[in-house]
Amino acid sequence: MAADATHYPEPTEYAPYYRTYVSLVPKEDILATLNQQKDETLRLLRSIPESREQFRYAPGKWSIRELVGHVIDAERVFSYRALRMSRNDKTPLPGFEQEPYIQFGNYDAHPLAGLAEEFSVVRQATILLFTHLTEEAWLRRGVASNAEVSVRALAYIIAGHELHHMNVLRTKYL
Repeated sequence: MAADATHYPEPTEYAPYYRTYVSLVPKEDILATLNQQKDETLRLLRSIPESREQFRYAPGKWSIRELVGHVIDAERVFSYRALRMSRNDKTPLPGFEQEPYIQFGNYDAHPLAGLAEEFSVVRQATILLFTHLTEEAWLRRGVASNAEVSVRALAYIIAGHELHHMNVLRTKYL
């Protein structure tokens, strides 16, 4: 593992918008954190009864299935950004609008057990991507959503985004 996987990203490595997510992540080895999160999230998702999977805590809010689908989609997007930047691709990457992803993701048609499995596979792919990076690759930067971001910060953003949404799941849905 590269030494920079164990160093917390500096605030200059990501847009201020992501501070909320990054601040949720322990200042520990990010690969260990991503692994631990996978297990914790799967336990949580597997504990939700089928009767609650389409629950929305308020009108216009996502269902539990949609929330999990959003976490999966966002991880794919952030991981793709990390892949491109780690390979020194300097092409600026666009942002993504989450609502169309939910609207066209058809998540309410998929049982939560299947979405949990999909999360597990996506997270494992993310972990493997980061596991094989060199120290230099962790520190590479690129532009996404009109803001500079480092590969290292993207790993923390992935972890923090998942933590944020699992906290929302626990506090507003369950």
